Amino acid sequence: MTIDSLIATPSELTDSSNSKTAIVLMTRIRLARNLSSNVFPGWAKPAQREEILTTCRHAVGATAPMRRGLNVSVSELTELEKQILVERHLISRELCGTKAGAGVVISRDQALSVMINEEDHLRIQVLRAGFQLKKAWNAINDLDTALEDQLDYAFSPTLGYMTACPTNLGTAMRASAMMHLPALVIANQMEKVVRAVNQLGMVVRGLFGEGSDASGSIFQISNQTTLGESEEEIIKRLGSVLASIIEHELNAREKLIEADAGKLFDKIGRAYGILQNSHVLSSTEAMNLLSLIRLGIDLNLFPEASRPVVDRLFIEAQPGHLQHTQKAEFEPGQRDLIRATRLRAEFANFTRPDYSSRTAAGPN
Repeated sequence: MTIDSLIATPSELTDSSNSKTAIVLMTRIRLARNLSSNVFPGWAKPAQREEILTTCRHAVGATAPMRRGLNVSVSELTELEKQILVERHLISRELCGTKAGAGVVISRDQALSVMINEEDHLRIQVLRAGFQLKKAWNAINDLDTALEDQLDYAFSPTLGYMTACPTNLGTAMRASAMMHLPALVIANQMEKVVRAVNQLGMVVRGLFGEGSDASGSIFQISNQTTLGESEEEIIKRLGSVLASIIEHELNAREKLIEADAGKLFDKIGRAYGILQNSHVLSSTEAMNLLSLIRLGIDLNLFPEASRPVVDRLFIEAQPGHLQHTQKAEFEPGQRDLIRATRLRAEFANFTRPDYSSRTAAGPN
């Protein structure tokens, strides 16, 4: 399987409206695993890394959900292909910069990916559209069990799964949700939410994880502690935190409408007009405009059928995807022109906002 065929294959995150919800865009669970009696990737010699890569690629590729997927070493990927996989949240930026002896295996539906020789020997992750923590856990637990039948994991009865970074000891699990929180951003309440979440042992990051910006009012919320709790306990606690954030976002939307509905609808209307008529759009500006359109869908200003289109454009407006579509690489200024042209075409026949009801229906 190639990158081209992977992108052309329908994906739950880009092509399906199943389980899409107004506030939780995506659920992700990641497990870190290492092979017993092997040096961690950061300390391994090139020959050791290559040996681990070969062993892990074979084991992962032999599992049922990964057999017909993309199975490559990082050295086989171009810089543009790496960028596309990062934009789809299938690999990390850290994997892109790894030295020889790193790879990735991705399922055809892009719901599962396993990075090899990033910080740990294996970084197993599952992605699910919408708020699906339990389904995500069941899927990744099945894959992890299948791999453990083939590979000898490094495990301590007292410390749990052994990892390159001590902060991942124990379950070595990071469960997270990607959340769309435009009302909290507009109301300048995100800082307060971040502080509250941190006190509950969770962490808030931007669209592409640690160190990234929250473009489009999209934030990743994940557990910070992996030692001393079971996987089920972590998932239950995270689910409770996410439910609370959803409630805060819904309340913020109601207050914005009560305080000045016209001002909020003006923001959404202007976003619609810019997307229909602009000729230059940066990635950040496009994300913020699409965020407002998505908020408009939640508020019944646009039809629900528009949601999959906007969710798809969140990904396809990213630099790597734009260049892949054009079959060429461009400087940032040229990409801004191409992005605006693409979005103008998408919004040329987009349903006009309907302000007649001026109501804020409660999203799913």
